[in-house]
Amino acid sequence: MAKLEGMCFWEHTLRGARYVLAPMVDQSELAWRLLSRRHGAQLCYTAMLHAQVFLRDGNYRRENLYCELSPEDRPLIVQFCANDPEVFVQAALLAQDYCDAIDLNLGCPQMIAKRGHYGAFLQEEWDLLEKMIQLAHKKLSVPITCKIRVFPEIDKTVEYAKLLEKAGCQLLTVHGRTKEQKGPLTGVASWEHIKAVRNAVSIPVFANGNIQYLGDVERCILETGVQGVMSAEGNLHNPALFEGKNPVVWEMAEEYFELVQQFPCPLSFVRAHLFKLWHHALQIYQDLRDELAKAKTLEGIIAVNQALKGKCQEERLNKLVEDDIAGELPFPHWICQPYVRPLPKLITKEESGGCGKRALEDEEEGNSDHISKNKQKKKLRHPNKCFDPSLKPKYAKCDQCGNPKGNKCVFHLCRSCCKKQAFREMSDCAGHGLLFKTKYEKSIQFKSVQNVEDIEQGLTESKLLQPPPEIKA
Repeated sequence: MAKLEGMCFWEHTLRGARYVLAPMVDQSELAWRLLSRRHGAQLCYTAMLHAQVFLRDGNYRRENLYCELSPEDRPLIVQFCANDPEVFVQAALLAQDYCDAIDLNLGCPQMIAKRGHYGAFLQEEWDLLEKMIQLAHKKLSVPITCKIRVFPEIDKTVEYAKLLEKAGCQLLTVHGRTKEQKGPLTGVASWEHIKAVRNAVSIPVFANGNIQYLGDVERCILETGVQGVMSAEGNLHNPALFEGKNPVVWEMAEEYFELVQQFPCPLSFVRAHLFKLWHHALQIYQDLRDELAKAKTLEGIIAVNQALKGKCQEERLNKLVEDDIAGELPFPHWICQPYVRPLPKLITKEESGGCGKRALEDEEEGNSDHISKNKQKKKLRHPNKCFDPSLKPKYAKCDQCGNPKGNKCVFHLCRSCCKKQAFREMSDCAGHGLLFKTKYEKSIQFKSVQNVEDIEQGLTESKLLQPPPEIKA
């Protein structure tokens, strides 16, 4: 059966999904996807998977996809990060039978993506992206999709989207922020960029950014003309966002716990979800925040949830809402609602310890003569340490896979590749502490490089150096 493409793929395979749960690292596990689907999400993405690790590690495949199966969890798109066409396609081939499409992550702006050379840090390498998508479109039995961030220029963003469409991308998710818009510089996503992309391509487009309530979803669809809207942080704070409801936090938490007990996941995932759900209440109950951070079991986290529930129910009965918190929120803090990040402000030289906003941004890129306040404090504690980012050693890559290589590796490889190389050649690598030669092999090697006369001479010298035998009476 031929795979569906473009609008047919969205209408039939994805069932015309308008409400989409974003791929979120350590937060898009099966239990959370099922909770979100129960409350309005029509399409879910897995968390971002590393193509190279997925290809070589069977345990990674089982933990992140093969064991996370439920008939309710469809339609589903598996997202990969990758920077090598062959590796990406081979990993996708192992995943395609468990999903409805494969997504290439071109939107991650975090430092780990910069170091690994994937995500948004590939958006200037158009030739490479074209090869990756063309190969995937040719080899896979399911469609290939992409999630991107925008360029500052609308025209360049449109040109970028057209290139991906021409290469074979069947659906495009556009996050309306640049790769620099993250953390304190997040700011507002540009729906104008998203609208321009939607008008320029013929494939379905999903919008991502500025989604906090169901009203934002409808407004985004009207203003941009996209087929669907994706939510990440808005969903984490309110899993019922796509239902247009704002339930009490403990109801969502208790429903999530039931799913986790049925579909287990790492405790760190559960704790992170509770921090998001209870975000506003934990600003008041700092002692319970500390208990949640220290909880070592699922039962411990459930106990913290019960304690928070009790305190909030008491507040609700006695109307003891904290004025300083409640005054800033549209609902009481025990109601699921978004956390609105403050807009980035222009930082003065006095506030930044002598360097302005531009200098702070330059410092992140490693081209500033200034250092931050935090580094200034560290410098006072360690006066002999160098904090100049320009003098830091450059990131050295493994010659075979591109991962960080060992500084003292004799093969100039990472530990994994070095181990394979050393085993093949029966050689040692002192840099990675890999010793494959046996004493016998080393002795044979030692003898093979010496001639017979040297050996005889050595034996003679050793006899002369031996003490004379004891004279028996």
